[in-house]
Amino acid sequence: MFPLRDTVRSRTFPVINYSLIAVNALIFLIEAALGPQGFINLLDILGLVPAKVSLAQPLNVVTLFTSMFLHGSWFHLISNMWTLYIFGDNVEDRMGSVRYLVFYLFAGVVSGLTHIVVTNTVYGIDSPLARIPTVGASGAIAGVLGAYFILYPRSRVITLVPIFILPWFVEIPAFIYLGFWFFSQLSSGLLSLGSYGVFGGIAWWAHIGGFMVGLLLVKVFSRRPRTYEYWYPDEYWPW
Repeated sequence: MFPLRDTVRSRTFPVINYSLIAVNALIFLIEAALGPQGFINLLDILGLVPAKVSLAQPLNVVTLFTSMFLHGSWFHLISNMWTLYIFGDNVEDRMGSVRYLVFYLFAGVVSGLTHIVVTNTVYGIDSPLARIPTVGASGAIAGVLGAYFILYPRSRVITLVPIFILPWFVEIPAFIYLGFWFFSQLSSGLLSLGSYGVFGGIAWWAHIGGFMVGLLLVKVFSRRPRTYEYWYPDEYWPW
């Protein structure tokens, strides 16, 4: 399933959301300009390496922030930024720009810490997996998805579902779409625990940790309750 857009119109201009997208894209262009070896060296320095983040090496804590602005490929960047583009503007609208930025960064840090704890606990700090750099904004974006799940559960996500060679466009309620997304992350995360590796090359537990931040803290960061402009008569959510 590929999300195309949601049906909630933001009432304010999402300056922080667009800025995050622009910064991530600009940083990736810099990464690409470094060449293959320079790109690898940058990931080793600024990527999140679970074995390196500890009280014995406090300076490496900064990689909890830097890693969320790095991406491993064009597909990695575009898929993350497209998801942020669809869901982030509405969350910023409800939180306000400053709160949204703090929330986004906090979700990214907690998602990174979740990845560190699971990797070092399950596989060991001396394992090869604990020394692999992890990069990407997906943990922070997972926090945005968790917040959207609470704020706009009855909005719809226009989704492209390819059936063989035919495109099929479906309107899926957000709580179903995002609920299925979280279930897929949790299932894959549990499978990864028994496969001695990050199942499929993805830090599933970072996504899980970020999403939980969104679920649990969205009301802390949200401004006063209000309804939003809707496209369908049954989209109203009372708070």
